[in-house]
Amino acid sequence: MSALDDDAYRAFRRDLHRHPEPAWREFYTTARIVTELRERDLTDLYVGPDALATDDRMNVPDDEELAEWERRARDAGAEPEIVDRLSGGYTGCVAVAERGPGPVIGLRVDIDALPVTESEDDDHVPAAEGFRSEREGYMHACGHDAHATMGLGTLDAVLDSDFSGTLKVFFQPGEEQVAGGKPMAESGHLDDVDYLYAVHVGLDHPSGEVVCGVDGFLAVRHFLAEFTGEPSHAGARPEQGRNAVQAMAAAVQNLYAIPRHADGPTRVNAGLVGGGTATNVIPEESLIEGELRGATTELADYMSDHADRVLESAAEMHDCEVEVSTKGEAPSATSDDALAGIVGDVAGGVAGVTEIVDSADLGGSEDATYLMQSVQRRGGLACYVGVGTDHPGGHHTSTFDVVEDDIAIGIDVLAGAIRRVAETRP
Repeated sequence: MSALDDDAYRAFRRDLHRHPEPAWREFYTTARIVTELRERDLTDLYVGPDALATDDRMNVPDDEELAEWERRARDAGAEPEIVDRLSGGYTGCVAVAERGPGPVIGLRVDIDALPVTESEDDDHVPAAEGFRSEREGYMHACGHDAHATMGLGTLDAVLDSDFSGTLKVFFQPGEEQVAGGKPMAESGHLDDVDYLYAVHVGLDHPSGEVVCGVDGFLAVRHFLAEFTGEPSHAGARPEQGRNAVQAMAAAVQNLYAIPRHADGPTRVNAGLVGGGTATNVIPEESLIEGELRGATTELADYMSDHADRVLESAAEMHDCEVEVSTKGEAPSATSDDALAGIVGDVAGGVAGVTEIVDSADLGGSEDATYLMQSVQRRGGLACYVGVGTDHPGGHHTSTFDVVEDDIAIGIDVLAGAIRRVAETRP
């Protein structure tokens, strides 16, 4: 069992689920977490800008959008003083508990949501039980509400034990846009961390299954390419225009023609494209929002270099200009076997765990890798843990949900692993 009543964690998770917020707009979410953390016996609590390297934030919304989400948080009952501290989109927090001599151990959980409209079907548990998203068009479709709850519960369980050392829990914003990991990793709060765990629920692993060390993180870069040409009448004066959509179309075609690489898998996707105003106007502006991935950071860099050249060449070919910006990025990383082994040892004694998987590939990207690499570069160890759950819909779909009993499993596995690390110092 977890340190506190599981019903309390369930209520906390459901409150976060009702109030999903995307990257840098997690005002209610952060305020709700901070309100809970202030009830704990912490050494330090760093909130908003104090938890981040603020200059490293990526893909921050404009002031108008931030103000609207801030207003929504206040209307939902978030503590005004905390929301004031987060103003400008400086979301997230770091909780620190010093409990005597021992190593410094970190736990990273993410807190943001996705632009997905949640199902209203009767067999969708959040809809049936009254905690469906109240932010239409957004939902916790990847389990970050469960992650935040695991972070709180793990902190409670460790505080309620004979743990000796320092525990830092990183409640990270902006994972879905791979925009929040770097500013948290560069904040300075990881500089003394000896060991770091990160966690994800589901990942197509069923309830009762624990993945001790997740690997296979694809390095990723999200980019925005904005093409600018010159408008003209498409019928009377087509030669006077410079067609930005033509440049964009050439770029899309050639992005997918980037040669594969012998060293490992690579990915490219032009996920959102657009431009133009009317059928009889040569388009003056167009855009591509896309992403590039590689099995290693070096492969992602290879894709990124080729993509930049493709975008610039397509613009030049059609006498247009292009501005390319990076909206989010994350490196690859590998879980350390020593920490993964501890997870396996602990999980074997946790009620509800029916199968232990030593390792598995993520098959996607995650900016916890920034935090993992930050610790590993300084000689520490890091590990990404998977906690299975029978989610009825896939990640990032309108019917995604978690089995709430699995949150307790995650808390017990993580808290047990953290205590074991402090004892053994692998």
